[in-house]
Amino acid sequence: MKDKQILFRDLLLLLAFAGWALALPHYGSEFVVSMALTCLMYVALSSSWALFCGTSRYLSLATSAFFGIGAYTGALALEQMPWLAAIALGAGIAVVVAVVMGAAVLHLRGTYFAVLTFGMTELIRHAISYFEKQVTGTVGRVLMVVPDRDTIYLTVLGLALLAVLVSILVRRHRFGLALMGIGADEQRAQTLGVNTRLVKIAGFALTAAFAGAVGAAMSVRWTYIDPHTVFNPFIGFQTVLIALIGGAATLWGPLIAAIVFSVLAETLRLQAPQLYLMSLGVLLILSVLYLPGGLASLRGSTFRDWGRDMLGSLRSLFGRQEKKDV
Repeated sequence: MKDKQILFRDLLLLLAFAGWALALPHYGSEFVVSMALTCLMYVALSSSWALFCGTSRYLSLATSAFFGIGAYTGALALEQMPWLAAIALGAGIAVVVAVVMGAAVLHLRGTYFAVLTFGMTELIRHAISYFEKQVTGTVGRVLMVVPDRDTIYLTVLGLALLAVLVSILVRRHRFGLALMGIGADEQRAQTLGVNTRLVKIAGFALTAAFAGAVGAAMSVRWTYIDPHTVFNPFIGFQTVLIALIGGAATLWGPLIAAIVFSVLAETLRLQAPQLYLMSLGVLLILSVLYLPGGLASLRGSTFRDWGRDMLGSLRSLFGRQEKKDV
């Protein structure tokens, strides 16, 4: 009964978020809509990243690779295919790459897995750059066919809502329980009958599908794309930071953090870009040290615990001082 109430609450919150996002283009300026588009992009990326990495505790740095693959696929396919078909193709190719990559590196964990996924991202970026220079003779693509603003916005909004909805449903499915079991104790999950290799590859591919689809949809924001732009490591790093700071193991933490940090980025990046990067770093350090569960773990009890710790420290400090005075 309680689980149904939580599911109903989550779906109601998602519906409220969808209504607000749908109404935004009708009263917001071009700048506000552009900022909202960035927010929705990171909602989809961070929520889908947390769906696999937050539950299985595999730190993937391959988001920018899947995003770039989707962007290049969308840019090439838009001239011959309908809009939604190009989005689906970008997601599909990203899934194929994720399955191959996952089969190669998902037997590793921790630092080794993170470094290898980042290395493969760089390998893909340089391979595409080399292919374009040596074979096509040009680097990058000029986008000749670009949908209107509302089409792009509604597509990215749909992907963001779908990412959160899939997260809601997967967390209540056997697949989500298997991912959580892998994150808690992979060997024990395997002894209980979970095909951990297949579950990990499927979760990794699901994350890649959303990243590829978002990349294909967002590629049209640039009139010209090249490997340096769409395979930018900052996209992947910011996705990871948003999910970790918001709470990668939670449902709404990545969404809230994506909105907050996208607004913060648009506000500070033009005026003080270094200040934005420093604030991200400081928040990540504070989250790791004092809030391992992310900002979503903040509750009244957390502040009470902090208050007790502070009072205890002050009492011990002044107690030592009084003993010295005596």
